[in-house]
Amino acid sequence: MIKSFISDESGATAIEYGLIAGLVAVAIIAALTALGTSLDGLFTGVSDTVSAAASS
Repeated sequence: MIKSFISDESGATAIEYGLIAGLVAVAIIAALTALGTSLDGLFTGVSDTVSAAASS
């Protein structure tokens, strides 16, 4: 029984997939955070340009 428990790797595989999914999620969150900051600057610039054009 102990031999089969030690040689069983299905739990380890599930943990590995969980770790990979977690790392992918962290990478996606980091990318979206950086992209959000970049888009915020872009939309602020567009807003300023439109406001300047509307006031003149």
